[in-house]
Amino acid sequence: MAVKIDKKIKGYAVVTAEEKAREAAPPVVAAPVDRAVMEAEAAKDNIIHMHERIERPEVLIGSTYKIKSPMVEHAMYVTINDIVLNAGTEHELRRPFEVFINSKSMDHFQWIVGLTRIMSAVFRKGGDVTFLVEEMKAVFDPRGGYFKAGGVYMPSLVAEIGAVVEEHMKSIGLIHDPEMSAHQKALIAEKRKQFEERSKKNSDLTAASAAAQASAGGTQEDIAVTGDGTSFPPSATMCHKCSTKALVIMDGCATCLNCGYSKCG
Repeated sequence: MAVKIDKKIKGYAVVTAEEKAREAAPPVVAAPVDRAVMEAEAAKDNIIHMHERIERPEVLIGSTYKIKSPMVEHAMYVTINDIVLNAGTEHELRRPFEVFINSKSMDHFQWIVGLTRIMSAVFRKGGDVTFLVEEMKAVFDPRGGYFKAGGVYMPSLVAEIGAVVEEHMKSIGLIHDPEMSAHQKALIAEKRKQFEERSKKNSDLTAASAAAQASAGGTQEDIAVTGDGTSFPPSATMCHKCSTKALVIMDGCATCLNCGYSKCG
């Protein structure tokens, strides 16, 4: 079909087949949106996540942990304060906000202040902060580590501070321990029972031997049981799996009385 143009052409555009089909199509009517759905989506948008722009509240809740290490003369007190996000809602979350370490000893003052300031900055940055635990626990002292109460090996003082941070994160739900199976729990309970029975027999034999040596004018070393709330013998060695001094020889096989690890499988 020819079209006669009587006016001056000022511009032109090519209409594609897709545009013609779009213009010919009937208008789409928007589906009604449920108000409850809209409110739920709005609530999700109002969730407050941790970030460095959050101002420090006037009051923070926290916990203080005591560290008594042979590496320092005086005890250290680690205080971790938490901030509660979305308080009173189903999205309530408690996260570490700042950390302080106090001690009478001033020998490590500089690096402790530097460490706590960096840790506090990481806490306030937001995101996943649990990586700090593994990084700190991997620090080794060139002079050698030590065993803290309970027979748990600490490769350095920084590693023990990391263990305290890990304990705190577990208490507020940021870190979860893998659950032991019922079979593992039963195995550990059985091994501890066997060890206690054997220790009782050895104690009776030792008492009889000590009495005999005392009557003969000799001396005999007492057998003591160590461990923080557990029964680990003084002769136990460190378990490479749980880093606890609880590995004993039972039935000719190295067995851990803390985590159930056995060299024989």
